[in-house]
Amino acid sequence: MKKRSAFLEFVQVVVIAALIIFPIRIFVGSPFYVQGSSMEPNYHEGDYLIVDKISYRFDEPRRGDVVVLKSPIDTSYYIKRIIGLPGEKVVINNGDITIFSQGEQLNLNEEYLNQNIYTNNTVDNLLSDDEYFVLGDNRPVSFDSRLFGPIQKSDIVGKIFVRLFPLNQDHVSKPINY
Repeated sequence: MKKRSAFLEFVQVVVIAALIIFPIRIFVGSPFYVQGSSMEPNYHEGDYLIVDKISYRFDEPRRGDVVVLKSPIDTSYYIKRIIGLPGEKVVINNGDITIFSQGEQLNLNEEYLNQNIYTNNTVDNLLSDDEYFVLGDNRPVSFDSRLFGPIQKSDIVGKIFVRLFPLNQDHVSKPINY
């Protein structure tokens, strides 16, 4: 009789834990493991991150946010930085990125990048009301909006909330100054 009640208690604990953990993981936050070097020097291969999946239900993504997104071309997930917002025009020419927002030209000061990073490709893209332009911080190796185009808000899984591992690095997600 004691073995049966211990087993039932164990099953209850597992069911209650599942009822608590699964909704949190689906709707609030989930882990993300960085693969590749497209976000160096700020995020590295092997970094273990927690993605905030709920904030964008109440607030809009902002320029400079580092987000996890579903690839618009396959089943992969990417970590990228939001550069262009809905309704803006993004122009990349000769390594310079210029944003045109409501008739004003914004020149980006991307202090989080390594100094010798060159943003290759030529882009002239007017974003629709639900599109974002994303770039990796390590531009020479990043597969981003320069190649696959703008992303929809629905492609954004969430923004990086915290880096859990490795513990020897600070969380870096500085906004863009313009």
